[in-house]
Amino acid sequence: MADSTRDHDLVLFGATGFVGRLLAAYLAEHAPPGLRIGLAGRSLTRLLEVRAGLPPAAREWPVVAADAGDPASMAALAESTRVLVTTVGPYARYGLPVVEACAAAGTHYADLTGEVLFVREAVDRVDEVARRTGARIVHACGYDSIPSDLSTFLLAERARADGAGGLTDVRLVATMRGGFSGGTIDSMRAQVEALQENPSKRRVVGDPFALSPDRAAEPGTRQPRDGSMPERTADGRWTAAFVMAPFNTRIVRRSNALQDWAYGRGLSYGEVMGVGRGPLGAVTAAGLSAGLVGAVSAMAFPPTRALLDRVLPAPGSGPSEEVRRKGWFRMTVDAETERGRRYRAIAAGQGDPGYAATAVMLGESALALALDGDRLPDRAGSLTPATALGAVLVERLRAAGQTYEVSEL
Repeated sequence: MADSTRDHDLVLFGATGFVGRLLAAYLAEHAPPGLRIGLAGRSLTRLLEVRAGLPPAAREWPVVAADAGDPASMAALAESTRVLVTTVGPYARYGLPVVEACAAAGTHYADLTGEVLFVREAVDRVDEVARRTGARIVHACGYDSIPSDLSTFLLAERARADGAGGLTDVRLVATMRGGFSGGTIDSMRAQVEALQENPSKRRVVGDPFALSPDRAAEPGTRQPRDGSMPERTADGRWTAAFVMAPFNTRIVRRSNALQDWAYGRGLSYGEVMGVGRGPLGAVTAAGLSAGLVGAVSAMAFPPTRALLDRVLPAPGSGPSEEVRRKGWFRMTVDAETERGRRYRAIAAGQGDPGYAATAVMLGESALALALDGDRLPDRAGSLTPATALGAVLVERLRAAGQTYEVSEL
């Protein structure tokens, strides 16, 4: 519902970036007529260029100059809209002024972050303010971490409905086809640099409950297998470490704790990547797990980081339209419950998971915040997709062509 005291219903901050342009195009095609959408960024000239390339529905959208480095401009932007969605990263560098402005203004917020350190600091800074102003601050509304978060949410809902008790062992196996963007690489680089500047933050990054709203109240220390060593699933597929698991797992655990551990006090949740079967699968799994450790180590060492900077995608770049179109993702999430019953959730979709599919996820998250307020969970503060948007977002993503389903095994 429109708010006559604000100029916009929804503003996209970062519309000139790679993911920002994809999201702007998605909103132009899927937002209902009459929704007042604005495009924001540092350069009015570039914003006008982006708008000119969008579908006709967006040609009259207003453009707004705003800079994360200018607190006054961020405050004005947040106060002008009911919902702000931002693609400006790395979030550890640019995100805190944005989230602080939204919390203070009572403006609902969504982002794409996959950065543990940023979310931890954002929670510490704005949760109390946002709860007071009524702002829903929703992190991780893309491939990080919607499939993980919503799949576990659906598994817990199904187990509860069946009287099967809480979830105990939950394991996600991810398979996908897609590319990398410079923004993703830059976020990884920023976190490595933050750890070098402040080694004490390693404790936060290494804590599986780092994003818990009440660390002392976490029920236990059971740790899932993390994929660091190649293993096989029950159907013979080899698995390797999943680059997004260190962040996704913490978001799922935060969702559990924000709901008073509604998924189960004994929840053990882990994620790995499926890579194939047979001897080739074993070799691939070992290589990928070792390669992930090597890549992080290389970023931490200045000479090798300089070499990687020459060959990895630059910020603002990303996979081609063909790669985005041919991409896909499929997450298989197996769960056991306290009463011994077993369930499986499937989250799947077409399009490069980090870009084409993420534009759908973030776009529908923003539209849910703008249009479905009376149907969303009655929560405010620093939230997750499951706790802020829950079943409403599942419904929207299914309508957009993605799969979210649960069955008993």
